[in-house]
Amino acid sequence: MNTRKYSKKQETKVAKKLNGKRTANSGATAFQKGDVVTKQFLIECKTKTKDSKSFTIKEDWLIKNEEEAFAMGKNNSALCFDFGPSANKRYYVISESLFQTLQFFMEDDT
Repeated sequence: MNTRKYSKKQETKVAKKLNGKRTANSGATAFQKGDVVTKQFLIECKTKTKDSKSFTIKEDWLIKNEEEAFAMGKNNSALCFDFGPSANKRYYVISESLFQTLQFFMEDDT
């Protein structure tokens, strides 16, 4: 399976899990950016083509996704990643301010 197929599979899973939509051509169009769009988020997805124990996150990915989210009128951006085809979990990288908001609402519920 080539890299594109691994990516499409991951993006489809993320979109389904989050009630979002995959963007056409992984956001390479003039109007749709990112890989998955929800009501509140623009999500950039990254996956490994082989199972791995580590994953490198690049600052450029985060900055670009934040800028594209803003341009699309989304309040939030996230980077979703996993450790390869056999991974049963996906992880999300969010900004500190968004994490603080999440923490506030979670603590308010208790």
